[in-house]
Amino acid sequence: MADPTQSAPAVSTHGAGASPAPGATHEASGAEHGSGGLPQFEFQHWGGQIAYLLVLFAILYVLIARVFTPRMRAVIDERASRIAGALEAARQVQAEALEQSRAAAAELAEARARSQALAFDARAKANAEAAERSAAEEAKLAAHLAQAETRIQGLRDSAMASVGAVASDTAQAIVQKLTGKAASAADLKAATALSGGAA
Repeated sequence: MADPTQSAPAVSTHGAGASPAPGATHEASGAEHGSGGLPQFEFQHWGGQIAYLLVLFAILYVLIARVFTPRMRAVIDERASRIAGALEAARQVQAEALEQSRAAAAELAEARARSQALAFDARAKANAEAAERSAAEEAKLAAHLAQAETRIQGLRDSAMASVGAVASDTAQAIVQKLTGKAASAADLKAATALSGGAA
């Protein structure tokens, strides 16, 4: 026959504490979360959160004050310096352009005055040369006229002398034909003088 002690079921040595009942577990969980809500909204956690916020604020302040702000200020100062330099260069270029414009206007006015003076001098020189040529031509013409008048006067005198001789010869021929005698030189001269005075 079998031993009755061996056929009996073994009793667990762990006891009730080894595997808690479901009800006990639910009650324990409810006790842990009995307060409800998020932990960061509980007053007992605010001290640590404020300390963390202060540390983060201090770190951000140091980063902004020591790192970001100097860099931004350097960038802004550099940009302002570049803008100021560009404005100064633009002012200098504008001043140089204005000065060059004034110099060009002065040179243009001087060139215009010089050209007008040259034109006036050329016109005056041309007028003087024309007047000189005209005076020379008039002098030549006057000399030719004087020579022509002298020649005409000589021809007139020669013609008058020839007329006197012809008249004397004609009178001699007429007297000799009418009287049959030759007239004397004194009579012919007197007759010629009378005819010349009557003419």
